Amino acid sequence: MDHNVYLLATDPSDACRDVIHSRDTGLKIRVFCISEERFHANSNEIQLYGYADKKLYAFETINITADDALDVVGAIQWYAEYINFPEMEILPEDPRPGQEIAM
Repeated sequence: MDHNVYLLATDPSDACRDVIHSRDTGLKIRVFCISEERFHANSNEIQLYGYADKKLYAFETINITADDALDVVGAIQWYAEYINFPEMEILPEDPRPGQEIAM
């Protein structure tokens, strides 16, 4: 089984603004600390969520392609290990009250 390698771009002025990059594919995922900042989901992208040490994170793809969609969870699991919270549960929907997606 192939093992993807991920890289992290950080924003020196905002500790909650990371971007996960796959070294071998075009996958990019923007990280938001939505317990500390506003987040509005882009309907053209994939969003997943997770709690780590009482912070709620949103993970949103950047220009996702069908080929990269299967690697999203693996990239988030890598990030959870990176922030020393490997037990992060990855959630498919925003767990905040009133954040249901309008259809």
